Amino acid sequence: MWGSLVLKQNKKGAVRSSTKFRVYAVKSENGTINRLEDLLNLDITPFTDKIIAEYIWIGGTGIDVRSKSRTISKPVKHPSELPKWNYDGSSTGQAPGEDSEVILYPQAIFKDPFRGGNNILVICDTYTPAGEPIPTNKRHSAAEIFSNKKVADQVPWFGIEQEYTLLQPNVKWPLGWPVGAYPGPQGPYYCAAGADKSFGRDISDAHYKACLYAGINISGTNGEVMPGQWEYQVGPSVGIEAGDHIWASRYILERITEQAGVVLTLDPKPIEGDWNGAGCHTNYSTKSMREEGGYEVIKKAILNLSLRHKEHISAYGEGNERRLTGKHETASIDSFSWGVANRGCSIRVGRETEKQGKGYLEDRRPASNMDPYVVTGLLAETTILWEP
Repeated sequence: MWGSLVLKQNKKGAVRSSTKFRVYAVKSENGTINRLEDLLNLDITPFTDKIIAEYIWIGGTGIDVRSKSRTISKPVKHPSELPKWNYDGSSTGQAPGEDSEVILYPQAIFKDPFRGGNNILVICDTYTPAGEPIPTNKRHSAAEIFSNKKVADQVPWFGIEQEYTLLQPNVKWPLGWPVGAYPGPQGPYYCAAGADKSFGRDISDAHYKACLYAGINISGTNGEVMPGQWEYQVGPSVGIEAGDHIWASRYILERITEQAGVVLTLDPKPIEGDWNGAGCHTNYSTKSMREEGGYEVIKKAILNLSLRHKEHISAYGEGNERRLTGKHETASIDSFSWGVANRGCSIRVGRETEKQGKGYLEDRRPASNMDPYVVTGLLAETTILWEP
């Protein structure tokens, strides 16, 4: 079973790594642990000061994550200590073949939960050799927004709820569903326990622990309304950090599902019909919203958001029109609405925020495949910098 591939206990004699993260997809048919596993779990720290840095970037579709590894001479603590690198942009849909070099700029570092030790994951953004951000580099413009003094003074907080769906390989049908058929209707699956209701818990738990190890500000996880669908939350994160942490967490999830032999999709409506879609609800507040009198600031922000509804929708994820139908806890994509404790609105305000007169708002429009750099930057721009 795929579940045992990730979490099964290590057998006696295997080399232990500092993360205790195991790969079990490489066993031979007779059950003997493949030598490959010993090498994958090998801790190189006692033998060399060198580390492995996994450079991660966003590919040409704007949603695919790419990565490659390089050796660094010693452990590092800040991305400024790392060299720039390059890759073949013609192979990722980001540059023509006759001028294919794209430059990687290291921007954020996380501990590597797969290799352990001092090894790291490096979130990068992408530039031409002349130093210009390429079109798919959405981090650059978001960083400019968050470095604006007016925005920085407001200390924008984000809490992002990333939903995702697990699919069976080859058939691309949700995990736990009978192939070519459907399970019972929605209702028993949300936050459920049991082999007939919860499909993929080992992957969710492995991802949760790997993110905590990496230093990602993951704050929780739960099974979702549609069987085979899960959610995790990242935040509160300040400014550009929100996008860095979501992209790092997505990369880790891709690697874990790869090891488990399960397909990950961020499609906002993976199954048509009477099934919930997948979103990336974004909770947001500024310093003024969190202080006394903040509820009026929240309402002013909601007004601004209503006036730029079309601009936000166009930037909130591909295929979102299949999800934002006015059903399944969504508002219609064509109209803007807000309400207190109403999950059928574009913007939801919590009861506690209303009661205390300060707090945060939840933008329920972003799709699961949204770019967090785009969404967080746009929220800050619309509510802090933009004037009607």
